Amino acid sequence: MKIGAMFGDVLSSLFMKPVTEKYPKVRQDPPKRFRGCIDWDAEKCTGCGICAMDCPANAIEVIVIDKKEKRFVLQYHVDRCTFCAQCVHSCNHGCLTMKADVWEMAALDKQGYTRWFGEAGDIQYVLAEPAL
Repeated sequence: MKIGAMFGDVLSSLFMKPVTEKYPKVRQDPPKRFRGCIDWDAEKCTGCGICAMDCPANAIEVIVIDKKEKRFVLQYHVDRCTFCAQCVHSCNHGCLTMKADVWEMAALDKQGYTRWFGEAGDIQYVLAEPAL
């Protein structure tokens, strides 16, 4: 590379505006059809577990507490998820959706990557249960 060409590039870049974005002060909208974290609608869920069986990354676990009373807990491992939306397509009842507004997923420890869906009492019941 010639020295003159290099100095020309340096001088031209001194007078240009920076191309970086001012994130997080200025946020852009996510693109159309963006796949973020999943969201679970407990009212529609029957606890069949097809979403967990079809997940290629084993990111979903459906824990059935009482099927007659429709008491289910869904454990979602964000760190395992490949955001392929296979669980959404597999769900016959439409209880899973991909949220486009949930995409900032940084956490300081591994507990931040596990999300629980369900009634608060049911989640506490599952967490208090001794491991088999």
